[in-house]
Amino acid sequence: MPQITVEYSPELRGAFDRRGFAIALHNALSPLVSADVAEFKTRFRQIEEIVVGDGSPVAIVHVRVGLLTGRPVELKQQVGQAGVDLLRDHLKPVEGVPAQVSLEVYDLDREQYRKLVL
Repeated sequence: MPQITVEYSPELRGAFDRRGFAIALHNALSPLVSADVAEFKTRFRQIEEIVVGDGSPVAIVHVRVGLLTGRPVELKQQVGQAGVDLLRDHLKPVEGVPAQVSLEVYDLDREQYRKLVL
């Protein structure tokens, strides 16, 4: 059920262990959100272009974690912190390009969410 989307700057392509991050995130969040690891889905999207502030060189990683509605705020905060901590472990510095990391947890409407396995 958890739906995760990770957007990242092209400068981070070789510095970001995406697969390792996804697997570690699935394993870390599974007990927190009471979902089997097999239910997690993570998609990665390389950003074509970004502009931050005055346009100085900067790279970003933004993670969106979708959970079915009904989760307490404290749990969502734990999910967010776990994700940011894991990003730190799976993202190497790129010389001359500072990186900004952000993560948001959002609600998937439990009554509207559908899944089909073929």
